[in-house]
Amino acid sequence: MGVSERKTRQRAEREQRIVAAAAAIAEQEGWDAVTIRRLAEAIEYSQPVLYSHFANRDAIVAAVAIEGFREIAAVLRTAVDTDATTDDSLSNIANAYLDFASARPALYQAMFVLPTRLRFAEADTRPELRAGFDALASVVAPFCPDADVATEVFWSALHGMAELERAGRVKPIARQQRIRLISALLASFRDFKPSHATPRSR
Repeated sequence: MGVSERKTRQRAEREQRIVAAAAAIAEQEGWDAVTIRRLAEAIEYSQPVLYSHFANRDAIVAAVAIEGFREIAAVLRTAVDTDATTDDSLSNIANAYLDFASARPALYQAMFVLPTRLRFAEADTRPELRAGFDALASVVAPFCPDADVATEVFWSALHGMAELERAGRVKPIARQQRIRLISALLASFRDFKPSHATPRSR
């Protein structure tokens, strides 16, 4: 391995350590505890070294979010059972989404709540961000001609449920009832005719 390749690999490894440390601190103590100084102490790098990789804390949050999108995409793809009925697939993927949000609250917050410069629903949206949406769309598409909009509605419902569950504003015991209701609503749109086609932008 040449000097240049070794430096590139070492840089990538340092960035991964920074991102992992930020995610770990956030999960244990919340995002307010994640500062450049705290990260430097946790991984024993100087603050200038951290700044040589990330311009600021927001950039680190975005990097954590990208890792989260990789993880949730894998979880959602695993939840899609090609041998199950469409209704089963909806239920499976909904539960997988909500379980992920519940198990990794700080990671989920970085992905969907904290402000970042990550671009969604644009032609240049990163593939990591598209992958999770595509997994959701794969189980929604049989219900609606305009799969993108239907998937956005499904995703919005799941996100709302995730946030309400996290805040303790809804009964945990009623989760499956809520998922069945969402599935039934999607099923009712099988014959829905959109007024215009929505371009796929993710």
